Amino acid sequence: MTTAYSEGMPASPDSAALRVVLFEDSVLLREGLVRLFDEAGYTTAGAWGDAQDVVARVRDAHADVAILDVRLPPGFRDEGIRAALAVRAALPHVGILVLSQYVEGVYARELLAGGEGGIGYLLKDRVTSLDEFTDAVRRVRERGTVLDPLVVQGLLSARPDPLATLTPRERDVLTLMAEGRSNASIAERLFIGVGAVEKNISAIFAKLGLEESGTEHRRVLAVLAFLQHP
Repeated sequence: MTTAYSEGMPASPDSAALRVVLFEDSVLLREGLVRLFDEAGYTTAGAWGDAQDVVARVRDAHADVAILDVRLPPGFRDEGIRAALAVRAALPHVGILVLSQYVEGVYARELLAGGEGGIGYLLKDRVTSLDEFTDAVRRVRERGTVLDPLVVQGLLSARPDPLATLTPRERDVLTLMAEGRSNASIAERLFIGVGAVEKNISAIFAKLGLEESGTEHRRVLAVLAFLQHP
């Protein structure tokens, strides 16, 4: 799985304190993820095949992160997303990680609309690495944003007008920023210096009219504001 992360709070060494709940209708995937969390030292406080009474279940489990399939019984349409939004509204301190079989940009935008962080959207067939997936869960708990690169590409491709003013290098930097990569990671991937990355980021913010903010998640908020600009 190739996953990118936001610059959130520092990692907590106490992974055993992380409590997850899982809403996934596939028995094999559900049981596999429970075993994966056990190996990582996380506590699975509940695992269900539907999203009935989702807020009460998450609350009663004292969960740190709720992991939901996009499509759950009975309709297998958007039950998981609606459940995720309900949890976010009622329990804003709980991280939300959504798993999907496909890139569904509308659902991704709904999740990201608030811009508060603590949100993840990953494709199921890219969840293949124990270390990267459990790290994604931890990042969501710590109020970071975890987006599958294919989701980022889908969001960017739907915003052609704002991108028109960016240079090819700035587009590359913005794509990696939107994935949540640090300046050092962007520099490494593009084979340029960190100073050059910082200059490109400054140019991106200037061209998109994104004013500097003193908030802790300025980087994530700015990218999400761009992705959701009408």
